[in-house]
Amino acid sequence: MTEPSPNAATSPSQGGGLIRALVLLAASASILLVLWFLGISQINPYVRATLHLKGSQERGLQLFRMNCAGCHGIAGQGLVGPDLHRISRKKNDSQLIRQVVSGKTPPMPSFELEPQAMAD
Repeated sequence: MTEPSPNAATSPSQGGGLIRALVLLAASASILLVLWFLGISQINPYVRATLHLKGSQERGLQLFRMNCAGCHGIAGQGLVGPDLHRISRKKNDSQLIRQVVSGKTPPMPSFELEPQAMAD
């Protein structure tokens, strides 16, 4: 009498496990895609418009000096307002735009800039 090979006994269960893993992976990816899409679709139209524009570094520097340097320092090193040198590690572009226009962290005022000025 011959014994079944070990591979013959384990391959059906391995195949089933692989299929289950692939189905779970596909389901997880689908859920993440839906969540990402919902997050993108809820972006404020002003933020969305600003993010689609190409900013000018030169114009941005002028705007910063006129509107921000008084509190954040001429080099963004922080005075009354916080140091801005590593701010992009803490907040993404959408969050930064909302921060500037909202003024939700006193004493920072809210700024109403055209999308192009914000992109700069």
